[in-house]
Amino acid sequence: MSPTPKSPSSRKKDDSFLGKLGGTLARRKKAKEVSELQEEGINAINLPLSPSHYELDPEDTMLEENEVRTMVDPNSKNDRKLQELMKVLIDWINDVLVGERIIVKDLAEDLYDGQVLQKLFEKLEGEKLNVAEVTQSEIAQKQKLQTVLERINDSLKLSTRNIRWNVDSVHAKSIVAILHLLVALSQHFRAPIRLPDHVSIQVVVVQVKRDAFDTLFDHAPDKLNVVKKTLITFVNKHLNKLNLEVSELDTQFADGVYLVLLMGLLEGYFVPLYNFFLTPENFDQKVHNVSFSFELMQDGGLERPKPRPEDIVNCDLKSTLRVLYNLFSRYRNVD
Repeated sequence: MSPTPKSPSSRKKDDSFLGKLGGTLARRKKAKEVSELQEEGINAINLPLSPSHYELDPEDTMLEENEVRTMVDPNSKNDRKLQELMKVLIDWINDVLVGERIIVKDLAEDLYDGQVLQKLFEKLEGEKLNVAEVTQSEIAQKQKLQTVLERINDSLKLSTRNIRWNVDSVHAKSIVAILHLLVALSQHFRAPIRLPDHVSIQVVVVQVKRDAFDTLFDHAPDKLNVVKKTLITFVNKHLNKLNLEVSELDTQFADGVYLVLLMGLLEGYFVPLYNFFLTPENFDQKVHNVSFSFELMQDGGLERPKPRPEDIVNCDLKSTLRVLYNLFSRYRNVD
């Protein structure tokens, strides 16, 4: 007995059912892919935070985030013996340089660029250094300071471990480094001064730690691409609701417009157009937009982003990724 042919209406119902089933399966597959991509992105970010097999010396990197600075504890600045030591050294320098029409009032402010150190050493050593007399740019100042300090170190004949100063610390106006240097000079050249005994300075060592994005950029470019793909998927999931789409994270968020719109989408409100520049025409308007988006993030319960608005406007990818990843961490499960 042959099967009874299905009526067009029943075939239509089956087709409709299969279409819905196929659509449901496709959506589930898509959701699974997005979920897996999100997980991969999270793992790529978290992995660099685990213990590293290598150590980075702050002096070997140009990254400002990993710079180490030694500063005097504010409570020590008014210490009587410290004040006495600085006064004795200032008076000594001014006595030595009396014929140069140089008057030192503040050790850090007056010695950091190498000009006074050059004149002081020339007088003490009795030799002329081959350096530029006046330097304005930071690069030129550091080059001059490098030459002056190298000559001073040669004259003092100290071992490397006993040298408590370098170009960066002196140029950064570290009073600790400058005091070590001046005391060493005064003792080596037997200055006719009496240094106070038992001067102690409480110092605070400050280091801005590298974060996961520093490590990703320097050592894991493959994982960086995973993170970028994850974040692009995340932002487009929401921006697509406004028929917007991004492909370049560093440039397309630089004017702040997408950041503002994204915050409205994530928090579920309409951002009045008079609050920001929809088509910013200059740098200041873009900075306004990014700053406004940061305020919206804080209103949503997030901490203020660490990057400066200017960094985003200047298309700094690392700063943009930091901001977007914070949003992703908070809102990744928002539909």
